[in-house]
Amino acid sequence: MSADSLPTPPDVALGQFGFHTSDEQGAARRGWFNTPHGVVETPAFMPVGTNATVKGLSVHELEETGAQMVLSNAYHLYLRPGDKAVRALGGLHAFARWKGPMLTDSGGFQVFSLAQMRKVREEGIEFQSHLDGSKHNYTPEAVMRIERNIGADVIMQLDELIEGKSEFGPSREAMERSLRWLERCRIEFDRLERDGREALAPIDLPPGAPALHDDLETERVAPPQALFPIVQGGIHPELRRASVRGILQTGDWHGVAIGGLSVGEAKPDMYATIAVCDPELPRDKPRYLMGVGFPDDLVESVRRGVDLFDCVVPTRMGRHGTAFTPDGTVQIRRAEHRFDKRPLVEGCDCHTCTHYDRAYLRHLFAAEEMLGLRLLSLHNVHYLVGLMRQARVELAAGRYESWATAYLERYRARAGRK
Repeated sequence: MSADSLPTPPDVALGQFGFHTSDEQGAARRGWFNTPHGVVETPAFMPVGTNATVKGLSVHELEETGAQMVLSNAYHLYLRPGDKAVRALGGLHAFARWKGPMLTDSGGFQVFSLAQMRKVREEGIEFQSHLDGSKHNYTPEAVMRIERNIGADVIMQLDELIEGKSEFGPSREAMERSLRWLERCRIEFDRLERDGREALAPIDLPPGAPALHDDLETERVAPPQALFPIVQGGIHPELRRASVRGILQTGDWHGVAIGGLSVGEAKPDMYATIAVCDPELPRDKPRYLMGVGFPDDLVESVRRGVDLFDCVVPTRMGRHGTAFTPDGTVQIRRAEHRFDKRPLVEGCDCHTCTHYDRAYLRHLFAAEEMLGLRLLSLHNVHYLVGLMRQARVELAAGRYESWATAYLERYRARAGRK
C-alpha cells in the first residue's frame, strides 16, 4: 500500500464532521477531514467553482484530477440563479452534480472587490450587483440564510475584508467587526438548525416537469453543515492573535479559516502572519487558508500548519496561457514553443500532458481556440491537487521538510524564465 493510500483512521465517524491528524513534522501534518459527503485527506487544494462550476471543466474532468472538495461562492449564487433556486433544485451538490464535499465562501471577498459599489456599516454591507446594478443588503443573518439554502458542507461567516497591508487602525476595526458578525452568524446558524429554513414560495413548473420535492416539510430542514469562522487582522501579529482568541471564545468550531491574505501584502508578510496564527489555533481542527493558490505558497503554508487551500489562480492563469511546472510557470503563447514537442511537464499524468505537446497548445492559443483555455486550466488544477497529494506522501514518509526545501529551490530558481 502506498503512503498516499493509507486507510482512513478507524475512529472517524462516517457522515459526521471530524478531524484527525498523523505524521506531524513541526507545524506540518497529514490529516483527514470528515464531512457528510466524504473524507478529505489533507493537506488539500480545493478547486474554485464560483458559479457551481470550475470554469471550463466538467465534473468528470474535475474528478480525474483527484480533487476531493470544491468551493463555490454564496455571493454569486445568491445573485444568479438565486440561493432559493439552488435549494429548490435540490441544493448545491445536486445542482452542480458534484458528489464530494463542498464549501461556500460567504462573498466577503467579492463585496470587498466591488470597491465603489458598496458601503460597510455595523448592520452589514450594502452593495450594488455587478450584474444589473440592483441594491442588496448583506447582513450576517442574511448570509447564513443564503448559505443554508445553498447547502454546502462547510459554510463561511460574513467577515469584513480589507487590503492586506492596511494600517493597524483600519485592520483592528475590520477584525473586531468580523468578530461581532461571527457571533450574529452563529446565532442565526443555530436558529436555522433548530427551527428549520423558511418555506419556499410556490414555483410554477413547466407542463410535464417533475415535482421538485416529495416532502415540503422535510425540505425545510437544513442539511448538516459546519460554520467556519475567519481570522482577520491584516499583517499585525497582535490583531491576529486577538482574532483567534475571540473566535475560540465565541464557540467550538469544526474548523477555522485564515482570511485577509494574498490581498496586496508581500509574500514574507503573508508567511509571517500564518506562522503567528499557527500556535494560537487548535491542533485538532482543520485550518483553511483562503484564496491562496500559487505552488510555492501552498508548500510554505503547509510548513506553517495549513490544511486546506482554495484559489481561482489555476483556471485564471490557464485561460491566459500560463501553466504551472516544477520549474516555475510556462507562458505557452511564447514563440519558443512553436516547435516544442514536449508536454508542459515531463511525467505529468494529467490529460493535457499525456495527450498534447507544447506546440499544439501554443497553436490553440494563437488560433483563439477554446480548447486551449480548457486544457491549461485542467493541467493547472491537476498540478495543484497533485502537489498537495505529494505533500501527503512526503509527510507520511517523514521527509516533508527536505522535500519542501528541494521543491522550493527548484521552483524559485527558474521561475519566470520559461
